[in-house]
Amino acid sequence: MSPRSKRFPLAAGVLAVLSVLSACQRETGPDPLQLTGKIFIFNYRLAYATYMITLSKTEPVPDGSTVVATFENPAGGPPLTLDRKLFEKLDKVVLESPDVTCVKKHTPYAVTIEVKGPDGTILQTLKTTVTSSLDQDIMPAQALVVGPAYDKNPDVFKAGKTPEHFATAKCGT
Repeated sequence: MSPRSKRFPLAAGVLAVLSVLSACQRETGPDPLQLTGKIFIFNYRLAYATYMITLSKTEPVPDGSTVVATFENPAGGPPLTLDRKLFEKLDKVVLESPDVTCVKKHTPYAVTIEVKGPDGTILQTLKTTVTSSLDQDIMPAQALVVGPAYDKNPDVFKAGKTPEHFATAKCGT
């Protein structure tokens, strides 16, 4: 057997191992965002609730990339969506949903987050749930303040007087 014929099986074996190892690598690279926080925010003064999701950028993303979040609607019906541009220089991403109603404590609500490249290609998908420790019915039925100066809401504080008790939010209001 010539030295050249001995090298051929060795080279073929090395190429086979390298092709198997390269198939195990992720073609798109590491995930660009990491989930760092998730919570429901209840704004008592303005009588609304929202999802709040925070993410940290772990890898650079191409200029023009966006993040699309889909939030389960606690009141039922179609999910709520949010589309935000990702900025190259910002390492934190904060996503706040549109206002939600009918949040029930200890109920997990689904959230899906997609990171999309400038051409619409999905670079990453995150799925999580957000669970509240409170029911939304602890909130007032209507905003306690109005306007930029946070003046008392005249519909709540009739004739400028504080009511004996505040009406609380009901599902569907």
